[in-house]
Amino acid sequence: MEVPPGLLIDQTGSQKVVCKLNKSLYGLKQASRQWYSKLTEALSSMGYRHSENDYSLFSKKTSSHIIFVVVYVDDVIITGDDSVEIANLKSFLDKQFRIKYLGKLHYFLDLEVLYKADGVIMSQRKFTLDLLKEYDCFDYSSLSSPLDPIVKLKANEGTPLLDPTYYRKLVGKLNFLTNTRLDIAYSVQLLSQFMQAPRDTHLTAAFHLLGYLKSDPTLSIFFSNNTDCSISACCDSDWASCPDSRKFVTGYIVLVGDNPISWKSKKQETISLSSVEAEYRSLKKVVGELSSPIAVFCDSQSAIHIAHNPVFHERTKYIEVDCHFVRNKLQEGLISLHHVATNDQLADILTKALTGVKHHAVRGKLVVRSSHPP
Repeated sequence: MEVPPGLLIDQTGSQKVVCKLNKSLYGLKQASRQWYSKLTEALSSMGYRHSENDYSLFSKKTSSHIIFVVVYVDDVIITGDDSVEIANLKSFLDKQFRIKYLGKLHYFLDLEVLYKADGVIMSQRKFTLDLLKEYDCFDYSSLSSPLDPIVKLKANEGTPLLDPTYYRKLVGKLNFLTNTRLDIAYSVQLLSQFMQAPRDTHLTAAFHLLGYLKSDPTLSIFFSNNTDCSISACCDSDWASCPDSRKFVTGYIVLVGDNPISWKSKKQETISLSSVEAEYRSLKKVVGELSSPIAVFCDSQSAIHIAHNPVFHERTKYIEVDCHFVRNKLQEGLISLHHVATNDQLADILTKALTGVKHHAVRGKLVVRSSHPP
């Protein structure tokens, strides 16, 4: 840090001094917090309140209108159904901070927003194409699934990579791509397990995933403009799927209408003693995400029976805490549990490597569609 102009002090180092700031200075570690506090104060004065679940989301609701404000550092998105209020807010923020208005949202944090007659597409097409170019994959064969379902990746099989950072950088970029590509979420979480000591087999699997992305780099999440705003969730698990630890993978999807808005694929930290326990713990994971009455779909009749059954048996005592949690949500009316056939389970795509035909069938039900250059 350099001494600001006009401050006369000895800069030879013979005299130790510190500068006391009268206000926050750009670049300090406290700066981001101070900026957020200043912006929150300004928005609050206009009647906006931040979400309890996401402090970067603000909203203002009246009897007939609602406005949302999304903040990422000093980039702000404003949307809602009241054009007058939006104009007033833009004018207010301009007076407070001298903002630059960039027009209708088309590109934000490497996400492309495309407007169609029947809804909105959120895409990472450019990011995907740049990724394929960076790793010289345009001459690769296009593949029908993100991973080969026959190949089982293990931590200690294969030759260690001479440069592990090459693998880590690739997987990190693939992980960012899961913001709009839930169809690769399972593959990325699997590849992420080998970041510490990646081997050539893991890198081969990562390039297999790039071959899948090459088959259609424009695949995106579509949000329909229909009026169905009912919320539902699907959860699934793949018991003892990890060949190294026999831990299970949990996957869940939360949907508004037919539109996926939240999803996760994750290897759990505990070992389940049965497939029923794995399914039930998966159920508990998705229920923990919910805060309003929602229908939850599970393909395990046994897990649903345990949730409804107030009597613990010897064989289910080891999941008693999870049972209490899910059962309380049932009694509170927060969730309702429904059985779904395994072939119709949407969360299946988040728990295991599927064949090309099965993968495309599930993907098609998740409103994942191709986008085109704007």
